[in-house]
Amino acid sequence: MLSGTAANAASSDAPTILVVGDSLSAEYGIARGAGWVNLMQQTITQSGFDYNVVNASISGDTTSGGRARLAPLLARYHPAITVLELGGNDALRGIALDLTRSNLREMIVAARKAGSRVIVIGMRIPPNYGPDYSEQFFTMFSTLAKQEKTGYVPFLLAGVAEHPDWFQQDQIHPLAKAHPQMLQNVWPTVKPLLKRTAQAPAKATHPRSPSPGA
Repeated sequence: MLSGTAANAASSDAPTILVVGDSLSAEYGIARGAGWVNLMQQTITQSGFDYNVVNASISGDTTSGGRARLAPLLARYHPAITVLELGGNDALRGIALDLTRSNLREMIVAARKAGSRVIVIGMRIPPNYGPDYSEQFFTMFSTLAKQEKTGYVPFLLAGVAEHPDWFQQDQIHPLAKAHPQMLQNVWPTVKPLLKRTAQAPAKATHPRSPSPGA
């Protein structure tokens, strides 16, 4: 999935925000345009910033997959900001934490060498995978972000995970009504990195809060 947001298109020479993620960012099981990445494009434009958000997220992707496809994405889009939302599928597949950590670190280094700022989005996994493993998995993201001095979102599903009725039948993938909250988790880390252009006046617009009836 490689897309910007046609309804909220930035100018042709606008800098790019590249989102490299898995199904949580790829709008799995929900209508196109309803996911948090698309909502972020809308919020960026409505807030008076001129950026083009490219969603390079693929359902089922792992950090190994993301690492393998990152170089051509960086070469094509030259992103000003790269958002990494990967790792959950590694845990679900029992991939060693050392490999997940190494892949994420390599992606951070590659994006930085390409001149991009980096944001790491953290994830939690259910405790039935073992409390020690679950905690090590969760703290891996914050440790990496601190060591590599990247932006950091602690948990993409904060404010969502505690609402079972906000998930699809698999209880893994959020419904569309959860995605505004997911954006609210990410936006405070993205916004300080954005630079306003002279042609883009500020607007007092904030991400829409989710409601159970959304």
